[in-house]
Amino acid sequence: MSAQGLTVLVVDDDPGNIAVIGDLLRSDYQVKVANSGKRALQLARQDPIPALILLDVMMPDMDGYQVLEQLKKNSITRDIPVIFVTALDSQRDQVSGFRLGAVDYITKPIMSQVMLARVRTHLELKTARDRLADQNAWLEAEVTRRMAENDLTQLVSVRALAHLAETRDKETGNHILRTQAYVHTLAQRLRHHQRFKHLLDDHYIEVLTRSAPLHDIGKVGIPDSILQKPGPLTSSEWEVMKTHAALGAQAIEQAERDIEQPVEFLAVAKEIAHWHHERWDGSGYPDRLMGDAIPVSARLMSVADVFDALITERVYKPAMSLEKARDVILQGRATHFDPDVVDAFLQDFAMFREIAARHRDVSN
Repeated sequence: MSAQGLTVLVVDDDPGNIAVIGDLLRSDYQVKVANSGKRALQLARQDPIPALILLDVMMPDMDGYQVLEQLKKNSITRDIPVIFVTALDSQRDQVSGFRLGAVDYITKPIMSQVMLARVRTHLELKTARDRLADQNAWLEAEVTRRMAENDLTQLVSVRALAHLAETRDKETGNHILRTQAYVHTLAQRLRHHQRFKHLLDDHYIEVLTRSAPLHDIGKVGIPDSILQKPGPLTSSEWEVMKTHAALGAQAIEQAERDIEQPVEFLAVAKEIAHWHHERWDGSGYPDRLMGDAIPVSARLMSVADVFDALITERVYKPAMSLEKARDVILQGRATHFDPDVVDAFLQDFAMFREIAARHRDVSN
């Protein structure tokens, strides 16, 4: 901004001082004048907002110190630099002014060249600060935009990978959306539970929810003859199907090695993919983990995944009612599932019902 475009507010109860200072500045700046502290506060808040205020100290009703205090309390005026113009020249007066936030002190009688030099200096400093603030604001906005863009890219990538597995298994439908919402619901319910509160904060729940769609990514490695078989699997076919847990974990681990730095959501996704078929009593697969040895992320997904499988129709089985599926989950408490996770499921069963309805599979 050019100097001519900058506005200076001159505040003095003496008309003669206002005239002298105004005449001195008008060739270079836009000038506003006020003959009282009250009027100064009004003009300071009106467009154009002054870039600088020259403020007399000794005024009736409201002195310069009181005016400055009010300016600093207002978000519109707090950053306007203020130069005191006064006949008071003691160190105590100057310290008082600087303590309140004045940027400079000009003593009367006024020396025109001194005033012009100091006005110019402080306006240049104000302009530089404003430009830096604008640049910082732009940088912050750009960082926020790029983070949001990266966040969206990550979400889309995760969803794309999950749908890749979904295309191999024609009957999963909205399974990844439902299980993702179930896991989020369980995590929110358990976040204040004594056993889980050390882990389930806002950040972890966000990471967990984001990771959940990758729980069955390993199915990409299962042959079509098994994955799409229109009926129950033989014992040997079932052994092949069970390898999808390890295959998913291995694929995610390879992705971690490729990027050469840890990514939190991949670490959680690997846990879920690897161990969401483990059972609380140690009879699950692939590693027969037991109890708290099973990661929390996998324990939550276990309940979500089994519940959704029960209520979903397959060519080899009808869909179970939500109430019957709820009873099956309850029967698995402390054998198949972490008992506290089952309790959370029961507490939020109405939410599970709503999620199932919202993301129900639609027949073609």
